[in-house]
Parts: sequence; structure tokens; C-alpha cells
Amino acid sequence: MCHIRAGSFFLAILACLLTAPTAEALAQSPGSIEQNFANSLTTVPSDSLSASGAFYVPVYSSVSMSQGKLRADFSVTLSVHNASETKPLVLKRIAYFDTSGKMVESYLKSPVALKPFATIEVFIATTDTRGGTGANFVVDWAAAGEIAEPAVEALMVGSVGAGHYAFITQGRPVKLVGKN
Repeated sequence: MCHIRAGSFFLAILACLLTAPTAEALAQSPGSIEQNFANSLTTVPSDSLSASGAFYVPVYSSVSMSQGKLRADFSVTLSVHNASETKPLVLKRIAYFDTSGKMVESYLKSPVALKPFATIEVFIATTDTRGGTGANFVVDWAAAGEIAEPAVEALMVGSVGAGHYAFITQGRPVKLVGKN
């Protein structure tokens, strides 16, 4: 009986250590894209960047539940994929905004170029609730000439009680609308 209690105690401590947030997992600092994804990056083209666009990506670092009486917090992973097989994709801005539209974080110090078919990510930890229920990213991109439009998505992962949830949102190209 004593061995069972000691084993349970050991497992409980191990579980706490494995689930405790580390400083590295809490937030991705600005500028770390260049370090963390060095193998996905290449030199920014010296040619004129004649193609450009932007993506708006709604994300949910928190979700209201039970008629607003309960809040579930989620980690967010933003992924930017270069869909071109032959050309680099220049990322000019990756900015994170909160529910009120205030910029929370800017993730690029200067433009970076993503190799063909390469991907970079920005990670927001579950404990980072600065974005709130209406958080979003804006990703500005450019290229030297015609290029396949990038794919931009966000994955949210979290748990409430014993339930685990994961869902994605797709970035939407920013297009001007109105009278011509």
C-alpha cells in the first residue's frame, strides 16, 4: 500500500513538472523568427517587390463560454507558408492585435524572405491572454514578380475541464471594397 502511495505521489510530481510552463513556452519574442526559423529563410531579393498583399487572421487566445461566465484560454500558432515552388516570399510585417484593435506585439524587426515551400510560425502560449476573444494577426507580404499566394492559418489548442479542443482559422486576403 505504501508503494502505491509513493508511486502516485511520484507520478503527480512528474505530471506537474511536465505541465508547468517554462519561460521559453510562455511567449515568442520579437526577432526570434529569424533565429528559430533560420533554415526556412533566405536573402531578401534585391529586385523590385512588384507583387504584394496582406492577410487578416482572426484568432482566439480566449473564448467565452457558459453565457460569458466561463473563459477558456487557448494557445495560438500562426503559420505562414510560402506556396511558391520557385520564388522567395518576403514577409514585411507580422503584427498581433487585441480585441480592441491595439497592437500587442510586432514579430519582425525587418523584412525576411521565406524560401520556396518553407514555413515560419509565431506561437502565443495559453497563459498569454493579452489578445482576448477578438485577437488577430496581420501579415504583410511581397515578392519580386508573380508568385503563388501564401497560405496563412492559425491553430488554437486548449482544454476546458477534461475536454481538449483544437480548431483552425484561415487568413483572409485584405481587399479594398467599395464604390469604383
